[in-house]
Amino acid sequence: MVNQICIAGLVQALSEALEFGRRAGLDLDAVLDTISQGAAGSWQMSNRGTTMQADEFDFGFAVDWMRKDLGIVLSEAQRNGAPLPVTALVDQFYKRIQELGGGCWDTSSLITLLRPLESR
Repeated sequence: MVNQICIAGLVQALSEALEFGRRAGLDLDAVLDTISQGAAGSWQMSNRGTTMQADEFDFGFAVDWMRKDLGIVLSEAQRNGAPLPVTALVDQFYKRIQELGGGCWDTSSLITLLRPLESR
């Protein structure tokens, strides 16, 4: 459960960073090469950053599975009183991806919600 809390926030932050960089006209390959070597570096960045840019979401851990796990997390958090506002928000983003037909997409598909509707 702790892992899924971390991944939910991390993938959302990576999505926002990549979309920000794209809109700023940055060379995202260079950005990923640079920041992956520093404090922001992560497995998700190294293994999903490039595929997120290419809209490739046909591998990895499925959104449906993540929603199942986040349901368990949020249920336990309600029981033990742990506040999880970011996790709850990202769970709703994954719900939206499911509604768009992306339940089998990789969890890195969060980035699609940040793009203009016409590019989805």
